[in-house]
Amino acid sequence: MTETALPGTAPRDLLLQAESPIATRPLWLVRPAALDALLATLPPAQAAWLRLVGFKAAARKHALLPGPDGGLSGALLGLGDGADKPGSEPASALTGLLPLLLPPGAYHLASTAANPELAAVAWGLGGYRFRRYKSGDADPLPQLKLPVTVNAQRVRAIVDGVTLGRDLINTPSNDMGPAELEDAARALAQRHGATVTSIVGDDLLKENFPLLHAVGRASPRAPRLIDLRAGRIDAPKITLVGKGICFDTGGLDIKPSSGMLLMKKDMGGAATVLAIAHMILATKLDVRLRVIIPAAENSISGNAFRPGDVIRSRAGRTVEIGNTDAEGRLVLADALALADEERPDQLLTFATLTGAARVALGADFVPFYADDDDLAQAIATAGNAVSDLVWRMPLATPYESALDSAVADMNNVSEGGFAGSIIGAIFLKRFVTKARRFAHFDIYGWRQQAKPLGPKGGETNAARAVFETLRRQYGIS
Repeated sequence: MTETALPGTAPRDLLLQAESPIATRPLWLVRPAALDALLATLPPAQAAWLRLVGFKAAARKHALLPGPDGGLSGALLGLGDGADKPGSEPASALTGLLPLLLPPGAYHLASTAANPELAAVAWGLGGYRFRRYKSGDADPLPQLKLPVTVNAQRVRAIVDGVTLGRDLINTPSNDMGPAELEDAARALAQRHGATVTSIVGDDLLKENFPLLHAVGRASPRAPRLIDLRAGRIDAPKITLVGKGICFDTGGLDIKPSSGMLLMKKDMGGAATVLAIAHMILATKLDVRLRVIIPAAENSISGNAFRPGDVIRSRAGRTVEIGNTDAEGRLVLADALALADEERPDQLLTFATLTGAARVALGADFVPFYADDDDLAQAIATAGNAVSDLVWRMPLATPYESALDSAVADMNNVSEGGFAGSIIGAIFLKRFVTKARRFAHFDIYGWRQQAKPLGPKGGETNAARAVFETLRRQYGIS
């Protein structure tokens, strides 16, 4: 089946199969304590060169080894002295720096990485470049021959999944509306033999998705409910729900101009669930996968929903609109109610839901909420293992009354500014009553600055952590 991806995707040959016939140069990952021993194994001229240039194997520092003919013989990457700690950047992930530092050509790991799979994934993610709107050809990137100890299929699935998600987020809103988001879901489904259905525009009212319709009706680009399914009917049911707000003006509670600059990423939840879906389907995890994306633009026109409106949700509970800029939880409420009707074994939501999440944990940690301790621990452990950092936040709190309304069953926001991320999670959980286990990820969808695992720009926060969790639950080693 033909593989489909948006323009801008990093080259698929960035990672070579272990049996690739292409000649490769050695790449050593070295800590300061092991440097002298390595130097003793190198030709004297190369060892002298490394001493001359002052290579000390400090973290993130690299050096090139000249060959006798004046060409490049190999390279070294310093890992530094520090041991890997939970929440820190693992040394194996530092290979992600090299695709943009080393000369073109093919390389292989000449030393053992503590986590060879993470080293390979980091190389693929570090070489990501979004060039859909750039003129001219990109400079070639160096390639890494995969170590024989890693699962090549899984590494490629992870890198390709994250690449797909990043491409979707990085695409500006003029080319990434609800219809284009549906196209991306259909392309993914075609690639893997899955099915997709959608409910569009006023049909949302006929099919009882009133909150999603209300949020999206002011845009000339029709809102829609995108529903992807794959896998055995009787396999464990895993349902992923991703917020697909393709641009958020804030609605009538309009954002300032500075607040709109990154709103192309407000569909980051949808991009993330599509990234995870690719990982699951490409590695053939034995699950019954369902992906639900409520897609809309939160725009302004004469028929925009208003502060003070009361709208009945799909679940039957009425919601007073306290703020039209808290629209993500509204579209998710209808989608979650639909997902919950099927009683999935795990129901996971991903959304760029609140700025409060960033105030609490910054850009690098993703707060998540879970109603099951075992699931929460599994996610946190997996996130640390693959350097996709998450942090559990409380879902059972004394803040339920913050969503009280005098005229409806609930408000979509609280009156005060406290605990904003928690309040958002509480709101969503009210629409999940039948799923066996539930977790919500309040993601950023963006990388603030370039790091080994990727450049500044769109990011599928928690995608790798969740895939690793599911792989450990339902996959093979």
